[in-house]
Amino acid sequence: MRVVEIDGNSLTIEQFIAVSRKHARVKLGKGAKERIQKSREVIEKIIASSELAYGIKTGFGELCQVAIPQEDRLKLQENLVRSHACAVGAPLPEEIVRGIILLRANTFAKGYSGVRPELVNLLIEMLNRNIVPVIYEQGSVGASGDLAPLAMMALALIGEGEVFYRGERRRAAEVFAAEGLEPLRLDAKEGLALINGTSVMTSIAGFAIHESEVLLKTGMVACMMSLEALKGTNQAFRKEVSEVRKHAGQKNCAEIFMRMLEKSEILESHKNCKKVQDAYTLRCAPQVLGAVWDTLDYAKKIVEIEMNSVTDNPLILPEGKSLSCGNFHGEPVAFVMDFLAIALTAMGNFSERRIARLVDTHLSGLPPFLTEKSGLNSGYMIPQYVAASLASENKILAHPASADTISTSANQEDHVSMGTTAARKCLEICRNVRYILAIEILCASQGIDFHRPLKPGIGVLRAWETVRKYVPHLEEDRVLYPEIQKIAELIGDGEFVRVVEREIGKM
Repeated sequence: MRVVEIDGNSLTIEQFIAVSRKHARVKLGKGAKERIQKSREVIEKIIASSELAYGIKTGFGELCQVAIPQEDRLKLQENLVRSHACAVGAPLPEEIVRGIILLRANTFAKGYSGVRPELVNLLIEMLNRNIVPVIYEQGSVGASGDLAPLAMMALALIGEGEVFYRGERRRAAEVFAAEGLEPLRLDAKEGLALINGTSVMTSIAGFAIHESEVLLKTGMVACMMSLEALKGTNQAFRKEVSEVRKHAGQKNCAEIFMRMLEKSEILESHKNCKKVQDAYTLRCAPQVLGAVWDTLDYAKKIVEIEMNSVTDNPLILPEGKSLSCGNFHGEPVAFVMDFLAIALTAMGNFSERRIARLVDTHLSGLPPFLTEKSGLNSGYMIPQYVAASLASENKILAHPASADTISTSANQEDHVSMGTTAARKCLEICRNVRYILAIEILCASQGIDFHRPLKPGIGVLRAWETVRKYVPHLEEDRVLYPEIQKIAELIGDGEFVRVVEREIGKM
């Protein structure tokens, strides 16, 4: 089984997915244990000194001026976890929670958090034994970190929370006992270190980035399938066009489109037609999807930086100081999740407009609603309604969460990021876009059928063949939701894109 080493500096989205979704094993990288131990030694010196350090010898938030007696320092950390563990809503998916644990351990591996090695070891053991804390999805404002949901993770570590284990929801203490593990007794700074960070929003963001990469490639394939079905042209994708605008995403998309359309008999069949230009959703595909490409590149860069950052407070510096700061503020993640949500929404709108064109005989030149016997049959009429519904829902979800703020902790924490809300919305938009693209792929495949025996370009042909492997041509009305679901699954697991890449090379 694959092993991912964490050192606080080099975790990638690909490794994150390998651990969170594919259950790769985790171990500390070179030097991480030593850094963790040295950071803990600083905490021990602070405890022994007269220094009044935030969260170690004081209360939290607005209560930071309240000194805590030495004999209560352990109870302070336990009380922090218990009082903050009040998130609400549905449990986060297990893979997202695994990502949260991984990111918290990776943060501690940098050696600026002051936790003991045994805390990090327990987090890693939970990953490797697939003991997944129950964390509810709502309740974080995304500054001071993801306090309420992370406290639910910490509650499991001390044996007082719940976990998912072998398909069941059980008390953490029971599962630890069955696995021969000891619940953690939190020491100074450790409760604060566990809950003060951006790991929830960043884990969700990691999945949003991964899903978006698959969706963008799928959207490019779907667009070219529609272009073939609608007898569009490839001339707007010529390299001369991209060379005079210089956006990397546009150039990449145009080059991939040309590869996908190579050897197209459909394109060749109408080379000398009287149509002057295609609609924007075909002609401007490199410009629009290229802008999504560039947005995604930027968002990925920011999220990977956050995955390898220290986001708790206070920082424990190597020279022996405890420094109160604001690295827990989730604005970097909030902004890029909102930006990516807008880009994905635009991609969904782009796709839905092509679906509408495909089913409209006046625009497509294809049979009404892509069915030979319209009237008796409705064909793909209502899937376009579904796509329109999802596209409209995305427009609501794309409202930027980071544009909002609300004061907390008696105005001590007077500006928050709403980064976790931004990430959750972005991931929901991903799911909606996947279904929109699935509907477009089905409609475009039906449209391509009407041009047979002419073949589309080599990349489009492989995509069409994949669809027809699972979904036959629609001759008469039948129940369509299982077919939409099947194509959505092929998109989600990356198989749809892999088939095309095997033919035309990496996209």
